[in-house]
Amino acid sequence: MSVAKRKGARRPSMIDVAKHAGVSHQSVSRVLNAPETVHPDTRGRIERSMATLGYRRNSQARALKTQSTGLIGVVSQGDTDFGPTRMTWAIENAARQRGYATALSVVRDQRAETVDSTLDFFLSHGIEGIVVITPVPALAEAAKQLSARVPLVLVTSGLWPAGNMNVAGIDQELGARRATQHLIDLGHRSIAHIAGPMEWFDARGRVVGWRQALAVADLSAPPMIRASGWTAEAGYEAAQELFCGDPLPDAIFASNDFIALGLIRALAERGLHVPGDISVVGFDDVDAAGYFSPPLTTVRQPFEEAGRAALELLLDLTDGLTHVPNFISPELIERGSTAVRS
Repeated sequence: MSVAKRKGARRPSMIDVAKHAGVSHQSVSRVLNAPETVHPDTRGRIERSMATLGYRRNSQARALKTQSTGLIGVVSQGDTDFGPTRMTWAIENAARQRGYATALSVVRDQRAETVDSTLDFFLSHGIEGIVVITPVPALAEAAKQLSARVPLVLVTSGLWPAGNMNVAGIDQELGARRATQHLIDLGHRSIAHIAGPMEWFDARGRVVGWRQALAVADLSAPPMIRASGWTAEAGYEAAQELFCGDPLPDAIFASNDFIALGLIRALAERGLHVPGDISVVGFDDVDAAGYFSPPLTTVRQPFEEAGRAALELLLDLTDGLTHVPNFISPELIERGSTAVRS
């Protein structure tokens, strides 16, 4: 008699199968959803563990993954900023690769009636799960209203989740540490930061990472300059505030590439050269970053990988799995805007 069939036995979960087979739960999920992507030996081991344990998907999981409309809802607050836009595309692409379509709902305010309207729209169209792109705390808080009624994943860099909230995202603190450490490794000792809007999780995480890297290197943090937005204009204006300080730093970490672009323009107008006088690092690796003058050293966000992780998490939700926040590691891209301190 299998483990699951003994009287009073707890129904085996995907985690149980993974432990029995000695693999990750993601491998078990792939065997269930895309078995052709799993090595035959691994697939056979997992299938034998399923048989031994008597594992069966519950009806909710089967409905989410194989039935109904094949429609996944995506909620965004409608920003045209680079990060949320690219994340929306990444989730849509990941869903399409798995045979799902997406329906996008833009929520520009987080009032209860707006969120209820969004949920009613999704449910009326047979939505099977929702991914909420949550760059700010207000939208994350509003997502609580959705999570009680439908499988839901938050895509956020904020360490906000609690209870049964499931989270995927990109590790902003790690990216900021890598950007700052790169400057430290080049010999820079006065490394300023122009932060993004502090109501954003991403901006907060990058400030934390910048400070952490300086603290580990036993370097003091110059006063932080806060940009009014994520635009080149905001970076240009923030640079004017930086110029009021004395002396200037020998390196600057900008919270995104557009802020860095405005900063570089402001430095050039002051007769300062990048990287000869001041090294500059951005964040995001926008499509044009390699064509800045000079080409911008920056942190590349793996949006496609994060989009796949969010969708995979959504498809696993009703299999009885619990998750810690799953943050994907970003990558430092070295170009011409940084140099060894002279």
